[in-house]
Amino acid sequence: MNYTCFTVEIDNSVAHIQLSRPSALNTMIPEFWTELPQLVHGLSDTGNIRAAIISSTGPHFSAGLDLSTFSSQKRQRTSDDAGRANLARRERVLSMQRAFTALEDTRMPILAAIHGGCIGGGLALATACDMRFATTDAFFVVQETNIGLAADTGTLQRLPRLVPDGIARELAYTGGRLDAPRAQEIGLVNQVYADHNTMLTAVTTMAHTIATKNPLAIWGSKNALNYARSHGTDDGLHQIANWSAAALAGSDIAASLNARQEKRTPTYPDLPCITPCPAPR
Repeated sequence: MNYTCFTVEIDNSVAHIQLSRPSALNTMIPEFWTELPQLVHGLSDTGNIRAAIISSTGPHFSAGLDLSTFSSQKRQRTSDDAGRANLARRERVLSMQRAFTALEDTRMPILAAIHGGCIGGGLALATACDMRFATTDAFFVVQETNIGLAADTGTLQRLPRLVPDGIARELAYTGGRLDAPRAQEIGLVNQVYADHNTMLTAVTTMAHTIATKNPLAIWGSKNALNYARSHGTDDGLHQIANWSAAALAGSDIAASLNARQEKRTPTYPDLPCITPCPAPR
């Protein structure tokens, strides 16, 4: 399937998703908000994609929301009634939020490989991924503050779970730049690399390592980690107990133990396909 904002390549159960509008700094136009959730849900639903990478093209990862689109939407009158117009605006924001939440809802981990500017909506996208990696030239900005808005697509909800609260507030209140070395220091990114190619090589290697693991265990881990962020320890323990009660009925542990005894790499079945299949390409 062809996309306006993305290209997708699949190699041995690893999907590489690239933002593909470099001349426009990979700004987020209306198609972006429908294509991203369609794309990642489609990959996840096949059951045969075990990890995904999101990277970008051109000088920047993403400059965020396309401001010309934003201005035109402001001028559009969805209704002469103020209440209906306001609620329609709310639904548009919720739809944009769901585009990034789709990254968390997938059954496979998603690794963000970031270079250049990761600005506004770009930062919202990155914080919704499972892990973030960056080049030395990368920087992060809560750009919404600089254009008179409170960030409303997930940055303010996810960033404080990734970095100290005071730093999240500093970035949100000042709209200042956070460079890659400092981002690694505070835990926003896992690792910083000298250049784009080195980063992609390392991130691809990690994605393929993840893809060798039992996909049911990876899905269960992602599910439990996401659940634990918004629930107490007791709730989280009950959640993973329920998961294990279902998952342990399968044959994966026996496959792991047999492979260990035979000194070979275990192989595991894919996750069940959730129609429609196959994966978008």
